[in-house]
Amino acid sequence: MITCFSTQSTAQTVSADKSLAPAVLPGKGLNQFDFFYAGEAKWRNMYIIRNGQITWSYIDTVGKGEISDAVLMKNGNVLFAHQYGVTLINRDKKVLWKYNAPEGFETHTAQPIGKEHVVFVQNGNPAKVFVMNIRTDKAVREFEIPFKSGTHGQIRHARLTKEGTLLVAHMDLGKVNEYDIDGKQLSSIDVPSVWSAVPLKNGNLLVASNQNFVREITRKGRVVWDFSLADISDYTITSPQIALRLPNGNTLVNNWFNQWSNIKIDPNNAPVQAFELTPDKKVVWALRSWSAPNLGPSTTIQLLNDPDNMYEKVYFGNIK
Repeated sequence: MITCFSTQSTAQTVSADKSLAPAVLPGKGLNQFDFFYAGEAKWRNMYIIRNGQITWSYIDTVGKGEISDAVLMKNGNVLFAHQYGVTLINRDKKVLWKYNAPEGFETHTAQPIGKEHVVFVQNGNPAKVFVMNIRTDKAVREFEIPFKSGTHGQIRHARLTKEGTLLVAHMDLGKVNEYDIDGKQLSSIDVPSVWSAVPLKNGNLLVASNQNFVREITRKGRVVWDFSLADISDYTITSPQIALRLPNGNTLVNNWFNQWSNIKIDPNNAPVQAFELTPDKKVVWALRSWSAPNLGPSTTIQLLNDPDNMYEKVYFGNIK
């Protein structure tokens, strides 16, 4: 048994003697969906998969930082947060806008607002939410938010809601807090070691935690669906990061693998990078693509034809 620690200071335990996943996985592999893919890794790589093939890729092996969040926009642009900044590129990989975090600060999550604004969270002392006008490169809103840990362990994920508010997954506080455009805290839900919080169409939240669970909860914090990693004995799931609800009602979970550990991927016994669960927790699809092509660790998957995609159908207060 080997235990390693991730960059978020959470343990991943992998047994060299145990099969990490079935030899034959359910579903159609890369052909299951057309999707956009990115993950926290030593290299900042992103991919678009169509009909089971890579049709677009962004490969950066010389920069620094990890991609914790990325959004593929309808016009083909990609906005991504990469620890030491936030960057917007077009489909030809030309940089359209870039924010560099100051020394000692980190940025792990970002979301576009319309065509002119980006909202992101900056970890550090103090931790802050920024709304930037990317045409003028000026902050039009900024406010401080609570924190208790060092810079790296504070926040990984934030998302705008259909009500025009911002949900922030405070990993260090173990809370999902909701803020308005002026920085007023509207609500707070206890979710231990929460990594991500995604608002659902029904008004509930889908949260993933470093304590190895994914849950659907109401805005009052009541659990209406609960998945523990121990619920699927045939798979070794090390670290759920972003989870999303699919149009068919199933749940897709990204299973991150820590490249900074001493554990190497065994091509004959590799973990899955993502999996799809039915409401009764049956695995109906799992992705394992560590070679031909090697997609690397998984943090976020965005379906290309998801009618429930809210990434660009949002606003923040009076900013649209």
